[in-house]
Amino acid sequence: MKTTVDVKTTRMGVVGAGSWGTALANLLAVKGFVVDHWVYEAEVKAQMLETHENQRFLPGVTLPENLHPSGDLESVVAEKDLVLVVTPSHVTRRTIERCSHAIGPHTIVVSASKGIENQTHLTMSGVLAQVIPGLSTDRLAVLTGPSFAKEVAREMATVVTVASSDIHCAEFVQQVFVTPYFRVYTIDDVIGAELGAAVKNVIAIAAGVIDGLGLGLNTRAALITRGLVEIRRLGLTMGAQPRTFTGLAGVGDLILTCTGDLSRNHTIGRQIGEGKKLKDLLAGMHMVAEGVKTARSVYNLSRERDVDMPISHAVYHVLYDDLDPKEALYQLMTRDLKQELDEI
Repeated sequence: MKTTVDVKTTRMGVVGAGSWGTALANLLAVKGFVVDHWVYEAEVKAQMLETHENQRFLPGVTLPENLHPSGDLESVVAEKDLVLVVTPSHVTRRTIERCSHAIGPHTIVVSASKGIENQTHLTMSGVLAQVIPGLSTDRLAVLTGPSFAKEVAREMATVVTVASSDIHCAEFVQQVFVTPYFRVYTIDDVIGAELGAAVKNVIAIAAGVIDGLGLGLNTRAALITRGLVEIRRLGLTMGAQPRTFTGLAGVGDLILTCTGDLSRNHTIGRQIGEGKKLKDLLAGMHMVAEGVKTARSVYNLSRERDVDMPISHAVYHVLYDDLDPKEALYQLMTRDLKQELDEI
């Protein structure tokens, strides 16, 4: 495993050119790395090559000459020191399966995708470990935390965390991404970091519904607080460390996604609260709101593990069973009374 970072010799591949993938590829290129960047949409790739801008997903940001858009997935990941995966969670498996044989035995793989696979209930690191031959935990990391792509691309001060069970891997990735405006911490709790990143999108939909219904700040604050309890409950059953959820990957990302106007999950929740239907909203979106699919995973996973997650379940029923948002809120507010704090 490469342990030193040199912008002239460290080889980078980025898989995924949505807003977050483009923002991170841009960060690396601005820092001086030569970045091969896989772009799924041919028209987006052509536009990036011609104008040095991803007008569909990250408009207004001029991309450096050393960021190389490509439609050749294998060449983007081959012979790289680090491969960054930033694909929507529901296509991560089939995308990486296409190129897994080209990822070298010493390549560090970093996931910046946030979600839980519907079929397997695996987080993205679990998916990557399944589909990339010989991928060991000392070459696998997760980059997460409160970070909107547009603000990172504008070089606004942002603080994130990289999770890996191997401290050397975490520190290498930390050095790769850190800049004066992008501060990176490390933790060793991969599953906790990923669950915080994924489930907060479900809670953010609920927060958006609250705002769409015209309810107040009291309601939103309560929703965020009790949502964090649900994330923690699920995390503890899956081996996460409790303190992870008090950090950037937990409460930090949750607050941002539940309150920020740039949050797609909050936006789709707000529109549902205003009376719009999910199928109509999805038909008009070209960027993914990860919480929509993750809501199904969380609902089924929590039932499988017997974890009490009433807010997440309410979101699932609003999205998939057409439960009226006002009725969902009434059901949450009239549940059996109990003490606030869990024993653990």
